[in-house]
Amino acid sequence: MPFVLPWLLASKNTLQQARPGPRERGIRLEPIIRVEGLTHTYGQDTPFCRSAVDGVSLEIYRGEFLGIIGHTGSGKSTLIQHLNGLLQPTVGKIYLDGRDIWADPKKIRDVRFRVGLVFQYPEYQLFEETAYKDIAFGPKNMGLDQGEIDRRVRAAARFAGLDEGLLEKSPFDLSGGQKRRVAIAGVIAMEPDVLILDEPTAGLDPVGREGILSNIRAYQAAKNATVIMVSHSMEEIASNVSRLIVMNHGKVAMTGAPREVFARANELISMGLDIPQITQVFLRLRDMGVGVDLSLIHI
Repeated sequence: MPFVLPWLLASKNTLQQARPGPRERGIRLEPIIRVEGLTHTYGQDTPFCRSAVDGVSLEIYRGEFLGIIGHTGSGKSTLIQHLNGLLQPTVGKIYLDGRDIWADPKKIRDVRFRVGLVFQYPEYQLFEETAYKDIAFGPKNMGLDQGEIDRRVRAAARFAGLDEGLLEKSPFDLSGGQKRRVAIAGVIAMEPDVLILDEPTAGLDPVGREGILSNIRAYQAAKNATVIMVSHSMEEIASNVSRLIVMNHGKVAMTGAPREVFARANELISMGLDIPQITQVFLRLRDMGVGVDLSLIHI
């Protein structure tokens, strides 16, 4: 089937970009974040009561690139908003470096400096006169001196792929991709131990998407930061993360390396999820009676 091979080889090369995480290399790590029996109920004690997250327990490790996928309403966004204290559990606990983040509610602000969250379409939250001031907003709230703030702003701009010449411009005069980079730099400037990104490439063109992902990978490698990415793009997930969590109806349905998760393609499809195109092709070939090695999908 020579007509298939060039496309398959290109896709395999894309998937090979995903590097094995520390756990896959046999390195024993302590979790930086531990979620224990987390349940979050909206509209409690009302007729509209529903649990968006239900009894979730999981561990997130220092330095890993973790992906979270799930259908709309599966609990992804509710889960990640608990990790930096934007939401408080109805039941359960969130631990950061072994400490319950809600043990002292007065210190929850410090947790948000250590666990940075970039919302979907973060450019809609820009508000300062210049890109520089927007990026500096977080470090200023940390009480840092001006020299340190300036260092962080410029370093964050570089990590986000933002030209320094744009820093004195109004963020509202920038392109959509540049605005996205300013918003991401604003979180990176706080130098969080954990960086959470909710659909960081949504609405961008292919060049813009790869540029943002390349910058995120560079930041993680330079800082040994834990990166958590929520995405609907299975190709982005497959080619970037070292471990994957699948949410379904408020629970963790499966977890593992991308090659392990995507090998359970039929289960993912039954949850209403997509699978990488290369996986679809291999499964179609298998269904046609062609002898294919499914492990090749996950090299």
